[in-house]
Amino acid sequence: MNLTNRKDIHDLMTVYGIAPRKKYGQNFLTDTGVLDEIVASAELSGEDVALEIGPGLGALTERLARAAGKVIAVEIDDGLIPLLKGTLSDYGNVSLIHGDVMKMDLDALCDEHAPGKKLHVVANLPYYITTPIVLMLLEHGDRISDVTVMIQKEVAQRMQAEPGSKEYGALSLAVQYYCDPEIVCRVSPDSFYPAPEVESVVIRLRGRETPRVTVDDEKLMFDLIRATFNMRRKTMPNALMSAGRGFTREQVEKALKDMGKEVTVRGETFSLEEFAMLTGLLTSKTLH
Repeated sequence: MNLTNRKDIHDLMTVYGIAPRKKYGQNFLTDTGVLDEIVASAELSGEDVALEIGPGLGALTERLARAAGKVIAVEIDDGLIPLLKGTLSDYGNVSLIHGDVMKMDLDALCDEHAPGKKLHVVANLPYYITTPIVLMLLEHGDRISDVTVMIQKEVAQRMQAEPGSKEYGALSLAVQYYCDPEIVCRVSPDSFYPAPEVESVVIRLRGRETPRVTVDDEKLMFDLIRATFNMRRKTMPNALMSAGRGFTREQVEKALKDMGKEVTVRGETFSLEEFAMLTGLLTSKTLH
């Protein structure tokens, strides 16, 4: 059974009485060149443990099983579990888990399947939930080595966006704080079955040994970032009043002035370094 041949895919799904489900954003990658490039860019060795989120029919999983020492494949769709058990039956190093990765205890998953190791995430992510999954993975940087994933082109552009651009936002800052994002390749809709209505890219997020900036209160910085971009049309003082951290307008305005900024500035112009500086000023004793 060729898991990249459209007729074989159709026949296989007919046997199991299933079809691609829009609910789970199922667009199965059929381009063997792209599949091979994903695995190559992940730079896996026989000692590595790969985490695949949404294995689909198993085309990428097969390649990961040949490249890595172990593969943890997490599939939310109960209809695909029997099919995957069949297509992956020859690979004894694949652990197939039925469940929602967003509801799983990732630390427990690592402890059970990859004790003492960091996971290499490699996946064709469901586009409807890409951002929450990526943010969740970034928050577990102590358990994740790197992330190589297929995502919607627009989301990749947001990850790499610079201050002042329309794509720039909280996702840009989170990714660039924890990782060095790199576009591996661009993928046309024709590379999938069924074809999605958007263009895709493979992006690799290499975890940094240390975050890009030094900040005393990481949680506060991201609270400020979220508040800023939740109300991106408002000035910084107005937006930050909604952060719920108890700062007064006077404190925010004083911090901005200390940075040489006008109080009418908007957060979409702030770099990661400037958000870190603002966080430091707001937590300094001079403001309390």
